[in-house]
Amino acid sequence: MTTGTTGTTGTAGNRAVAPATTALRTGTARPARAHGRLRRTALASLIAGAVVFPISAAASPDVPAPAPAAFAADAAPHTRYAANRASLAEAARMAQDADRTGRASKLRTMEAAGAAQFLTFDGRGKGRAVEVFGELETADRVTVLVPGSDTTLDTYERFRAGAVALQQRLQAEHPRSAVVAWLGYDTPGTVSTTVLTADRADEAAAELAPFLDQLGAMAGPGARLSLLCHSYGSVVCARTTTGPAVGDIALFGSPGTGAGSARELPTGARVWAGRGADDWIAGVPHVRLGAIGFGADPVDPAFGARPFAAGAAGHSDYLKPGTESLDSLAAIVLGTTPDPEATHA
Repeated sequence: MTTGTTGTTGTAGNRAVAPATTALRTGTARPARAHGRLRRTALASLIAGAVVFPISAAASPDVPAPAPAAFAADAAPHTRYAANRASLAEAARMAQDADRTGRASKLRTMEAAGAAQFLTFDGRGKGRAVEVFGELETADRVTVLVPGSDTTLDTYERFRAGAVALQQRLQAEHPRSAVVAWLGYDTPGTVSTTVLTADRADEAAAELAPFLDQLGAMAGPGARLSLLCHSYGSVVCARTTTGPAVGDIALFGSPGTGAGSARELPTGARVWAGRGADDWIAGVPHVRLGAIGFGADPVDPAFGARPFAAGAAGHSDYLKPGTESLDSLAAIVLGTTPDPEATHA
């Protein structure tokens, strides 16, 4: 990943160079200014290197697909599911006809996963999909998973696997649970400059906030919503305004949120943060240089989030069956995690 630079040419460029040249000739150069530039460059490079090195970008070919199905605001979930299954099948056919065999194979895998319940499906470009696991219309505990970088239709299966594992874990204790895998935005590529800024997160938050309002109307009466936000998804959640139906927000594998503390987030929900011992993102510098970087570390006690145990989880392991992190996230959703503030009161 590289950060963009701009050059100065012509007369303006000469004006910019002249003072530095004069200073060198007279021995009055300003080392502090040069040091500041070097420091900013070094920090930006460090952020980029820490984010880019552990993960390679996933290819997301621009493939043909039908326009997504349109629905009335009050359309029932099962009406949406049926229309989106048809759209998924057509997208797979069009991808195959266009010789995009990789995407076609991924879409057929999504089709074969049973009676898929998609509230949204768009097979164009990187793709978007919002899939429900469980009976949304009767659920009183609804969890929305928000993914991080490089989550596309081409890598959807790994995102889906986490949603399935969480749903199975929740239903073991609380049958009236539903999990929503929300790939409702164009995630940034890990090897790109977009993953270092909040631009994509701001766009996603503008989509996620109204979706949460609609979801509350689709779910069972008085349903309690939780947001579980992974990696760059934690930046998205930190910028999403939530209503009273959202009771908890959990940030995990987070590079930071762009906020200085949990109190700055536009939500009245309880905010949790956890990081596994084997998560490489712990090495990402928690700095912010202009629009680059995300600042304070959410697991730092000074940030003010409630901590949860994530065990030895690596960056992609938080929702794996049998892990301490999955147990902790399930407890947050179900409201069975002891409140650290109450414990220390």
